[in-house]
Amino acid sequence: MAGNEVQVLSLQLEKVADKVTTLFDRDDTFYSQIEKRPVEVISGRDMRIPLEIRPGGSFGYVNLDGGDLGRGDAITFDKAVINTVTMRHAIEITTKSIWTTDNSRKAVLDAFKTNMSRGMAEFRRNVDSQCMTDGTAVVGTITSVTTAAGVDTYTLSTDGYRARLMRFGQRLNVFSSSLLVCRTAGGMANETSVTMLDLTNNTIQVTPAVAGAVAGDVLVSSGVQTTPPVGLLGVKYHNNAASTGTWLGFDRALNPEIRANRVNGNGSSLTLALPRLAINKIGDRLGIDQNSKLQAWTHPAQKNAYEEIGFNVTRIDKSDSDNGLNLYFGDNMRLAGAPVKTSFSWDRTRIDFLDTSLWGRAELKPADFYKNPDSSQRVWEIRGGSGGVATAWVFYIICSFNLYCSNPAGSSYIDNLAVPAGY
Repeated sequence: MAGNEVQVLSLQLEKVADKVTTLFDRDDTFYSQIEKRPVEVISGRDMRIPLEIRPGGSFGYVNLDGGDLGRGDAITFDKAVINTVTMRHAIEITTKSIWTTDNSRKAVLDAFKTNMSRGMAEFRRNVDSQCMTDGTAVVGTITSVTTAAGVDTYTLSTDGYRARLMRFGQRLNVFSSSLLVCRTAGGMANETSVTMLDLTNNTIQVTPAVAGAVAGDVLVSSGVQTTPPVGLLGVKYHNNAASTGTWLGFDRALNPEIRANRVNGNGSSLTLALPRLAINKIGDRLGIDQNSKLQAWTHPAQKNAYEEIGFNVTRIDKSDSDNGLNLYFGDNMRLAGAPVKTSFSWDRTRIDFLDTSLWGRAELKPADFYKNPDSSQRVWEIRGGSGGVATAWVFYIICSFNLYCSNPAGSSYIDNLAVPAGY
């Protein structure tokens, strides 16, 4: 009987491609912009942001034939106050993972060095997600829940973020829609973890299942279990026209000067009138010269909606030369004069007109590895259940900062826009 392939299998050489393909994004589009802004280094005490909030003087007419000139008034100054929030990114790896990949004869990548070098990029991606939020660390809203074999499956199609702000392996807390009940309270040990992330179908699976989780509940980042939760003060916190709640110590109901400007899309598709109105609302508040630095931040879905409008009013003239066909617009788009900036992490239903020169960071500690201040040790051993050393190591990237906007009236947004089909 002839020898077959199974008999020589042990002699065959295994070929492993020397390029490792990454199957997910590490975008940090908005955070990388804000990171370039000047940073204010602060202590553990609140940073004060002085504001000229109301004009002074008392204007009127007067009778110069013995009339009363009246009394005057002065400019009103006030202050916004902000402190930092601390975020961390933990990376843990076993000794065997390190030893089995520590040179090119064993593996195409060194697992330890790769985790060290790419950890910061992943950390930045998560911080960028926090920049999208409203200060509550909410990264998703549950549309429906199914539970099977101790695993919850959440559909996330209620808001414009869907599942985009989450990551595989991320630990989460589940809160009621009011943010007054934490269903995973009791410490980090009670948090649930993302064990499947399907961005195409806007679903995640989490393990263990969360008792009492229902449609309308929200998903909050790890480490935040206070009610209501408090996280990084992101775009939706500062670019907010609400007349309830607070902004950096100001009562929004009593201080309309600190509210941003809003245009309600009312669930309809983008039209040309809406961006112009959004920008003119800023001018109405601050004057005619305040809009030159605005950028229109949005999801590519709304960029596509704008492009569709352009298709309806564009004529293409074919020249005699053999030109290549390109019926799409380039990246040099402007909305009512504001350059369009896109991020796949942006709310699909929203366009934010932001002047990044009004934004900054209050920083207690820049992003870095968590270190022993005496020895600069940054890789830490894990302890086993016996109290002895476990064959695993952990290291942390940590930072403490917050975002502020010195003038919300200089920002505007369009929300409740219809999302084009397919997005």
